[in-house]
Amino acid sequence: MLTDVEIAQQAKISNITTIAEKLNLSADDLELYGKFKAKICADVWQRVKENPNGKLILVTAITPTPAGEGKTTTSIGLADAFNRLGRKVCVALREPSLGPCFGIKGGAAGGGYAQVVPMEDINLHFTGDFHALTTAHNLLAAVLDNHLQQGNELKIDVRRVVWKRVLDLNDRALRNIVVGLGGKANGVPRESGFDITVASEMMAILCLANDFADLKERLGKIIVAYNFEGQPVTANDLKVTGSLALLLKDAIKPNLVQTLEGTPALIHGGPFANIAHGCNSVMATKYALKLADVVVTEAGFGADLGAEKFLDIKCRLSGLQPDAVVIVATIRALKMHGGVAKNKLARENVKALKRGLENLAKHIENIQGFGLPAVVALNHFPTDTDEEIAAVEIFCAEKNVRFARSKVFSEGSVGGIGLALAVESAFDDEKNFHFTYDDENSITEKISAVAKKIYGAKGVDYSAAAKKQIDELERLGFGKLPICIAKTQYSLSDDATKLGRPKKFSVTVREVKISAGAGFIVVLLGTILTMPGLPKRPAAEKIDITPEGIISGLF
Repeated sequence: MLTDVEIAQQAKISNITTIAEKLNLSADDLELYGKFKAKICADVWQRVKENPNGKLILVTAITPTPAGEGKTTTSIGLADAFNRLGRKVCVALREPSLGPCFGIKGGAAGGGYAQVVPMEDINLHFTGDFHALTTAHNLLAAVLDNHLQQGNELKIDVRRVVWKRVLDLNDRALRNIVVGLGGKANGVPRESGFDITVASEMMAILCLANDFADLKERLGKIIVAYNFEGQPVTANDLKVTGSLALLLKDAIKPNLVQTLEGTPALIHGGPFANIAHGCNSVMATKYALKLADVVVTEAGFGADLGAEKFLDIKCRLSGLQPDAVVIVATIRALKMHGGVAKNKLARENVKALKRGLENLAKHIENIQGFGLPAVVALNHFPTDTDEEIAAVEIFCAEKNVRFARSKVFSEGSVGGIGLALAVESAFDDEKNFHFTYDDENSITEKISAVAKKIYGAKGVDYSAAAKKQIDELERLGFGKLPICIAKTQYSLSDDATKLGRPKKFSVTVREVKISAGAGFIVVLLGTILTMPGLPKRPAAEKIDITPEGIISGLF
C-alpha cells in the first residue's frame, strides 16, 4: 500500500470553491489561500446562524498506545461514508501541531484513504493560524518584560510572573530558562520557560470564543502575573489587548478544506488534549452544524481526556451537545492493554485481548455516564483474526453498545458504511446529557469528580503548592470555573506505565493555575509536561523534499 503522503499526492482534489458549494457557500463567502484552502468570511455567520443545527457526532477513543488507534482517520472516513450515503455532511477537526509532525506522533490529517487534503499544507504551515497565535502570545510576553524594564508601574512581583513564551516545536531545552541576562539594558533577570504553542491559553481562547468580540474580551482577561499584593495583572492592565486581537483577526476565521473524497472539512484550532482541552474551535463546530445535516468532530486522545473536556468544558461553555459518541478501538491496542509487547501484537491472543477490553469498558461507562449513546468502532488491521474480532463484538453486545468494523484506512468511505449506519441509528436513542460536576462545586470537588468518575481513581493527593494555589484561586473568585486536567494520555491514571484499567490508585495534583481568558482552571497531574521533547530518532530525520517540491516521509 502507498504511504499516506503518496496517496495524498496522487489524489485529484477539487477547487475549494466547488467544495464550498456543497455547504451552500459561494466564492464570495471565502477568503482564498490558493486553489485548495480558504477561510470562511466573518459575515457568513449572520446569514446562517438561524439555520437548524445538524446532528453532532463526537469521535473519541480508548486509551492510546504506541500501536495506534486511528481516531482522526476514523472521523474522516466516517464523514466520507455519510457523504457516500447521500447525507449533507461536514467534518470538523483540529489543526496539526508541528511538534508531533517532526517528533514521534506524526501529523493529524488522517491516514490511508481517509485523509484531509492538501495533506502537506495542513500538517505544515497551513493558513498561518499557529504562527499568529505564537506571535500574539510572545508579544504579550515581550510587553510584560518591557513593562518590568520601564519602571514596573503595576508593581508586578517578578517572582510571580506566570506568562511564559511559546514555540510550536518540541524543544525540551527551552522548558526552563532565564531571561533578562546581560546587564541593565537587557531587561530584568528572572526565571521563565517555553510551552508548546498548542498549550497556550491563547489557543484555548481561539477555540472557545464565540466570535471576534468574545475573543477580544477573553484576551483582555489573560492573567500574566501577580502584583506584590497578590492581585492578578492582566493583558488589559498592560494595555495590549487591541494589538493581540489584531494579530488574530484572520486566525479566528475557520479554515475550509476537503477530504480525499471531496467531503467538506473545517479545520480550525489545535489544542493538545493531554495538556489543554483538545477540541477544535467552537466557531468551526457551530458553522459546520449550521451548514450541514451531519457533523463529525473529534477530541484528542482517549475519552478520559479529550471527550471529557469536550463535554465538561466545550459543551458547558458553548451550549453544544453531541447526538452520538464513537469510541475508536483497535485489537492491537487492546492486546497491548492486556499485557502484550508491541513486537508481538501481530499474533492472535484472545486471552490478552479480553484483559484489554477492560480499558474499552471504562471508556464506554464514561460516555454512558454523560447520558449519551456510544458506538464502538473497531479500526481494522490486516493482522486481526476472526476470533479476535468476534470477541470484541460479543463484548459490545454484552455491554448493550452498538459495534461496527471500520476499514476506512484501506477502503475509504466504502469501509465506513456500516459504522455510519450504526451511528445514524444511535441518533434516536434516549439521551440524558449532564456534566461530571456542577459549576457550584469547589475546585477540589471538581477534581475529585473527574478523578473518581472518569479515571476510576480511589482518591486525589495534593502537593503543598497545589493546595496553596487552590486557596488563592478560590479567594480571587475563580472557584466556579470548569477544570481542565493535564495528565498523561497513556493511562487512565497519572502514571503512564499503568495500562488497561488500573485499580485502587490515587492521582497527584502537582500544580493548579488559572486560564482566566479561556475560562477554566488548569490542573496538572503527575509529571505531565507542557513542552514535549523529541525522541531519539525524530520524524524530522526521515522527512525530505526534492528540488521539484515532492515531499516524502511526512505522515
